[in-house]
Order: sequence, then structure tokens, then C-alpha cells
Amino acid sequence: MEKQEVRQLNGLALAYMGDAILETYIRRYLIEQGKVRPNKLHQAATHYVSAKAQARVAYALLEAEMLTDEEVQIIKRGRNAKSHASPKNTDMKTYRLSTGMEALLGYLYLQQSTDRLHEIIDFTIKVVEEGTENGGTSS
Repeated sequence: MEKQEVRQLNGLALAYMGDAILETYIRRYLIEQGKVRPNKLHQAATHYVSAKAQARVAYALLEAEMLTDEEVQIIKRGRNAKSHASPKNTDMKTYRLSTGMEALLGYLYLQQSTDRLHEIIDFTIKVVEEGTENGGTSS
């Protein structure tokens, strides 16, 4: 896919890809850590990929001014996309921001911006784990 084509994709299409990418990276991370029993992997992964966790990461990225203007626009495109899905276990604002975060990950993946994708996912892991260590809930 050409980079220009990726820039024109719908926010929900980007989020669809980003959801799969984040889930894959988190599963690999958990297995590599060896800290989680196989029957608890899904439960552990949920802490990283839940809408609440993703929204918290998006806020942290914006607050730390870690995103380029283009990346901020991608998050906004994903956040503002009209989805007919209903959020599970969260409010609409959190759900929409998490969709924006997924859109960013999908965008970076499809743009083949691998280094940047890894940087954002590493930051995601850090934010979620710090929230868990400080008694915050990640799911």
C-alpha cells in the first residue's frame, strides 16, 4: 500500500489494523516476559489493550508532547470516526479516544514506520505498567 493511500484511509480502518497490531505486540511481550501463566495471558493482555488503558496512553502521549502534528491528526481522525459499536465497560469519550490511539498504531504500521511504532508501543507498556504499579487500574 502506498503511503499516500494510507494517509487517506478512514479512521476506523486504521483503528481496525491498530487493534490487531497492539494485541499482537502485547501478546509477544507477555510471552517473552514469561511472567504470566498461559491460562492467564488473555487476562494480562487486557490490561494493556483495554479502551481505558489506550485512552490513558493517548493522554500521556499528548501531555508529553511526543507526537508529531500528523500523528495528533491521526488520533483525532480515529477519535472522531463514526462507529456504530457500543463501548464495553467504559464511557463513549474513553472509547473514542482509544479508537484514536488504535488508528495511530494502524497508521504507523501501514506506513511501515516500524521504529516509531515500536517507540509508541514501548511507551504504551511503560504507561500501563506504571499505572498498575501505582495502584491504578488498567482495564
